[in-house]
Amino acid sequence: MIKILFICHGNICRSPMAEFVMKDMAAKAGRTEDFFIESAATSSEELGNPVYPPARKILREHGIDCSGKTARRIVREDYDMYDMLICMDERNMGNMRKVFGSDPEGKIHKLLDFTDRPGDVADPWYTGDFEATWRDVTEGCENILKRF
Repeated sequence: MIKILFICHGNICRSPMAEFVMKDMAAKAGRTEDFFIESAATSSEELGNPVYPPARKILREHGIDCSGKTARRIVREDYDMYDMLICMDERNMGNMRKVFGSDPEGKIHKLLDFTDRPGDVADPWYTGDFEATWRDVTEGCENILKRF
């Protein structure tokens, strides 16, 4: 079983989208048992809050339910618990390193590093473009599923 933790700033937009998209893809591929998938934040400002309404809406439009998900923050122990720690942008990467320290096992990645166009998944909290985030998240998760 591959344990994946998707990480973004607040755990209310990008990382929960990735968590539930990846869970949905694994289920549709008959591979639910192959993965343990969760998401978390690098900050504490949204702790306990549900998935942001526009993110919930786009997931729902694609038949994906994220009810019950609330934001949580990464902790040092997550490094040992998960096989892959996948963040959305360079800022998340820096914040992860503050919590996890070094990455001796090569577990830390950015989601778009699994695509042909490495880079950052733009934060829709600021851009308002949840469709672009959907496309980035979907492409990254599809490639993770193919790779593993």
